[in-house]
Amino acid sequence: MTAQLPEGVRSLLLSRIKDVADYPKPGVMFKDITPLLADPEAFGALTGALVELAGRYGATKIVGLEARGFILAAPVAVQAGIGFVPVRKAGKLPGATLAQSYELEYGTAEIEVHAEDLATGDRVMVIDDVLATGGTAEASLSLIRRAGAEVAGVAVLMELSFLPGRAKLAGSLAGAPLDALIVV
Repeated sequence: MTAQLPEGVRSLLLSRIKDVADYPKPGVMFKDITPLLADPEAFGALTGALVELAGRYGATKIVGLEARGFILAAPVAVQAGIGFVPVRKAGKLPGATLAQSYELEYGTAEIEVHAEDLATGDRVMVIDDVLATGGTAEASLSLIRRAGAEVAGVAVLMELSFLPGRAKLAGSLAGAPLDALIVV
């Protein structure tokens, strides 16, 4: 579902997302969110919308997906007064971790979370910048559940509707909400 944003907020966020043609390779239209992050009004509006969703989900922890998900998730956790947990690429976290492999277009990748950062009783909201193919988000849901925590919901700034991310996540959500603030 698309989160209900006031039209002024939606317009503000859209106006700060820049299209970059042929990046990182020919034929790709990259959605650059750095102008949004550089604008304190737009970044504040985005953070506020995600904090509202965290409250609606009843989240007790926020997971941010590497790397731009960290940028969005950390201020949400601070404003909501709940913990932030990074989900990183394999090999980037010290200590005991839980790992989850997932399929990429041409191969596989692996993400990890500190084993002690999530526990039974935690209601976890996953935040990322873009929902594209859904592989990383799906793997994060598996990690959260393997840690004994509950998935409270998934929220993204932008969903690329021409890619299968929402369909890929449908079964893994197990009834938890998936909100996109903007759908392109």
